[in-house]
Amino acid sequence: MTHLKAVRAMLLFVPAIAAGQLAGPDVRVSPASVTVNSQGPTTAILTYSGVGGYTPAEGTWCASLAPVLDRGVRCDPATIYGQAPRPTRPVSTAGVFTDVMSVSASVAQRAYEAALAGGSPRFYFVRRFEAPATTKAPGVDQYVVVALLLGGSGANAPFALTNVRLRVDPEVPVLFVKRGTEPSPMTAEIAYTGSGRLRGRWEVVMPGETRPSARDLMTEGSLPSTERGLQRRYREIERFNVLLLPNGRFTLPGPDPSRLPTSLDGSYTILLRVETSDDARSDLRVVGAADAGTVIHNGASAGFPMPTLRYIVGSTGARVAPSRIPQNVRLRLPAGGATLAPDAALTLSWTDAGAAERYRVDIEKVADGATLLTAIVASGVGRYAVPPFAVSTGPARWRITALDAAGREIGRSEWRRVQRRSH
Repeated sequence: MTHLKAVRAMLLFVPAIAAGQLAGPDVRVSPASVTVNSQGPTTAILTYSGVGGYTPAEGTWCASLAPVLDRGVRCDPATIYGQAPRPTRPVSTAGVFTDVMSVSASVAQRAYEAALAGGSPRFYFVRRFEAPATTKAPGVDQYVVVALLLGGSGANAPFALTNVRLRVDPEVPVLFVKRGTEPSPMTAEIAYTGSGRLRGRWEVVMPGETRPSARDLMTEGSLPSTERGLQRRYREIERFNVLLLPNGRFTLPGPDPSRLPTSLDGSYTILLRVETSDDARSDLRVVGAADAGTVIHNGASAGFPMPTLRYIVGSTGARVAPSRIPQNVRLRLPAGGATLAPDAALTLSWTDAGAAERYRVDIEKVADGATLLTAIVASGVGRYAVPPFAVSTGPARWRITALDAAGREIGRSEWRRVQRRSH
């Protein structure tokens, strides 16, 4: 039986959880249960109501819960899989808080291994809300729980983007184009969970225009409903609307190169703007935050800003930039050519490069360059625990790429080989 069949068999014994069933007495959440990919990352939008006065604090993933008197339940400290930081986005004046929950591949893998060892295929995400200073009982925090059910990356998982890469051929950080000619064709390689409509548009930032912020580059479904429609808009080049089947990967053709402006000298930036689809949602009626009929669509959400591609137009130009991305990310462990035991854990580590906001981990087969795993790691961590399924037998190689706040590549490491012995 394959691992996905095993997970589906276990899910038959998991009872359904009603929305808000595990929430604290004041703060409630929708959806209250989410199916997550057992073999990779998952992103879901959570909408909390009754948050007025409370301050969202850290979140925790765990295998089991422990009761907290008059405050709901929280994670059992002995079963914690990982922690989410205190969010920075504010609570609305109506007491509604929109949270982007990103379950990493390493957290999902720990939950999956626990399920295979005889545990439950259900685990939990618990967000703590600090009590307001004006409450009659100061210090009484609230804990709100979302049940997470292990599954595949197919139709049952929320429709969300887990990784996006913009590519041109040849792959360069900056494309130089002669005035009046067409830039090279480009594509967007998209990894996702679930299935649904990928809708959006290609835009271009003209020379002299204000560059987009990281907030402007978020997908529309990743923003609170009150902030949608407020992102800065630029010149629209082309629209797209495609149905993504539950395959997990899709290559989106870029805009028609003949429609990209090249008549003026200067720097241009191509933007991938992803709009909301109705393939994932939060129902405010369930959490008592709105009148009947109010549903917030969150399809095509993502926990990171969309990457951009820059091209420079001049009177003379070349198809490639004069300099490559600097190799300013230093790898630490494992050493090049390392061979792992069949059951040994693999943790990649590196030294941070300056100005990087996050890092992209790429692992691929040496034989044919096929991608084995792509993951995003926050700056300052400097390490990534690779799920066992990503590197089985046969030679592989890994590389770390530094990204700025807008998702642009600003540095990378060399490729380093690693291999796991067969039994």
